[in-house]
Amino acid sequence: MEPLLVLTNVPDVANAEKLARALVEGRAAACVNVLTACRSIYSWQGRVDTAEEIPLLIKTTAENYPQVEVIVRAHHPYAVPELIAVPITHGLPAYLDWMAKETEKHD
Repeated sequence: MEPLLVLTNVPDVANAEKLARALVEGRAAACVNVLTACRSIYSWQGRVDTAEEIPLLIKTTAENYPQVEVIVRAHHPYAVPELIAVPITHGLPAYLDWMAKETEKHD
């Protein structure tokens, strides 16, 4: 099992809650942290812009990343959502085992 921390931002709390629930209910993620708003400064279509966004920390596995991507694309309001996966190289074994169990597919 290769645990991942996946990052994305959405424009508001309503989108954050909807996306987080879809990920957890679909067993694509064991847990999603919905953080408080942050200010993003970014380049988009040739200009620098700013926006208030809600960051999400998605705990999943490499095996489930394709499903995470499908769910994010289906629920995300941006044309090109930020979606970055970072390998978790160390962690409390019991927590990592829980992540794996919560994202297992049941037939």
